[in-house]
Amino acid sequence: MGQSLVKNVIHITFSTKYRQPLISESIESELFAYVGGVCNKLECQTIIVGGYTDHVHIACFLSKKIALMKLMEEVKGHSSKWIKTKGPEFENFYWQNGYGAFSFQSNEIDVLVNYIQRQKEHHHKISFQEEFRILMKENDIEYDEKYVWD
Repeated sequence: MGQSLVKNVIHITFSTKYRQPLISESIESELFAYVGGVCNKLECQTIIVGGYTDHVHIACFLSKKIALMKLMEEVKGHSSKWIKTKGPEFENFYWQNGYGAFSFQSNEIDVLVNYIQRQKEHHHKISFQEEFRILMKENDIEYDEKYVWD
C-alpha cells in the first residue's frame, strides 16, 4: 500500500493541578479555543473542546504525524503558559501531570460531542474524579488511585 490512511478519533481529558476550579466562565471559551488551536496547528483536527471549572475534554482526530504524548505535551505546555498571561488570577495555573485518552468510533462522534457540550450540567451531579473513574471503567483501563491524582 503506497499511502497511510488513518482516522483516529481521540477523547482526551485532564484536570487542573489538584483539580482547582481555575477555569472560570470569563476565560473558558477563550481557553477551549486556544487548546483547539494548538491541536489544529499539530494537524490534529479539533472536533470540540469543552470542560468545566477544573478540567478539559478534547475530541480530535489524532494526526498520523504525531504521538499522543507529544500532542499532550504541546497542548498542556502552550495553554498553561498562555493562560498565565491572562491576569493575576491565573499566575498559579497548572495542569495535572497525567491525562486520560480514549479511542472513539468515528460513527459515534455525535455522542462524544454531546457529552462534551453537556459538561456543566453533568458536573452538577458528579465530580471530575468520579467522571474519570467511570471513563476508566468504560474503557477497561486498570489503574491505581494513588498514581492518578496530583
